[in-house]
Amino acid sequence: MASTGVVAALAAALCWALSSSLWRRLPTSLSAAQLNLVKNLLAVGLQMPFLLLGGWWVSPPALLLLLASGVLGIALGDSFYFAALRRLGTRRTLTLEAGGPALSLLGGALFLAEWPRWPQGLGVALICLSVALVARQQPPAGGPDVVPLPPGGQRLGLLLALAALVCGSAGALLSRAALRDSDLPPLQSASLRLAAAAFVMLPLLWRLPPPGLRPRPLRRRWPLVVVATLLGTSAGIVLQQTALQHLPAGLAVALLATAPVLALPLAGLEGDRPGASGLLAAVLALAGVSLVVGLGWRG
Repeated sequence: MASTGVVAALAAALCWALSSSLWRRLPTSLSAAQLNLVKNLLAVGLQMPFLLLGGWWVSPPALLLLLASGVLGIALGDSFYFAALRRLGTRRTLTLEAGGPALSLLGGALFLAEWPRWPQGLGVALICLSVALVARQQPPAGGPDVVPLPPGGQRLGLLLALAALVCGSAGALLSRAALRDSDLPPLQSASLRLAAAAFVMLPLLWRLPPPGLRPRPLRRRWPLVVVATLLGTSAGIVLQQTALQHLPAGLAVALLATAPVLALPLAGLEGDRPGASGLLAAVLALAGVSLVVGLGWRG
């Protein structure tokens, strides 16, 4: 049912907003790609029992689409996202991700014949305006977890966020194509995507520093990793798959884009103050998402 997809998408947005703040606070010397590999392997381990359970079947075309979705959306998209997160902060990175509905709406229309009506176009325009407002803001200076940026650092962060946006939207479209005519449980489809992402990233294991040369871990590190993985990688992706199974791709991604609005209360914890333009961007994004959600679709 559509209502199931709506609730799942909003719950996924909340999980991602919370987990993004946790990942940004994680003290680690790992690169963005290495951190992505660690959380994917942990999530696959947590969900492995569901991969091994019988009673479900997926057609070869749908399986290939889900595996490709995992590589694009999780292996590549999340690596770019983590790199952008370290440079731009949680709220700004998540708000830039609000451009996802525009790409997913266009991709859904072109490749999945899920045509929006004109109010959805207005909603996407409002979301894009909110993205432009946030992109003009400077990263927070002197926050507790902010890494000093070299010259061009913010520009690099914006490019990384854009790459994450493209990969994430492509992954969502591939998942929607695999799931819209399938009764594959979302938990299994999420596990397949995670397994594909972890597999292609396995070569990074040999680039991890030897245990004796790693910085001495803090006691709070692993609790943060586990909670962030459970929230964002396990629960968030399962809920995302549920939304994509019940809703058109553009609508599902638009609802998932509410994460920056939900992240606003977390901004102060990073030394980041949204200010008037940040609040206006959040209102515009919320209005745009409301237009996309509140009106029907053709296709």
